[in-house]
Amino acid sequence: MTQEEHIKYWLDSAEHDLETLDALYETGKYDWALFIGHLVLEKLLKAIFVKNNENKIPPKLHNLVRLAEESHVKIDDNKKVILDKINDFNIEVRYPEYKNEFYKTCTKEFAEENIKEIKELYQWLKSQIK
Repeated sequence: MTQEEHIKYWLDSAEHDLETLDALYETGKYDWALFIGHLVLEKLLKAIFVKNNENKIPPKLHNLVRLAEESHVKIDDNKKVILDKINDFNIEVRYPEYKNEFYKTCTKEFAEENIKEIKELYQWLKSQIK
């Protein structure tokens, strides 16, 4: 795969997942919508990694802050805090000991607020690729 094709793969996948996030939110599956939101940002960071690391295969990491660092994305402290918070959505949906508590936390308002931040980061990260 060329570098351009490799980046396109991650971008297309992130865009598809963003549509999935919206569909899950609309059906009230707020916990899963937030989980997919994490995945959207992870895939964008992997596209940036490919761009900034000479088409290397992205690391098999799920930690968004570490991925941003390894992708050489310059993020301010506020964005780091938000990425770190979104990391929790990945863990809390996957593991049963956290899942039930997270499900209770995921009200429509909670999801709406966090999805807004995810979409803002989505746009910002996409702007880092061009």
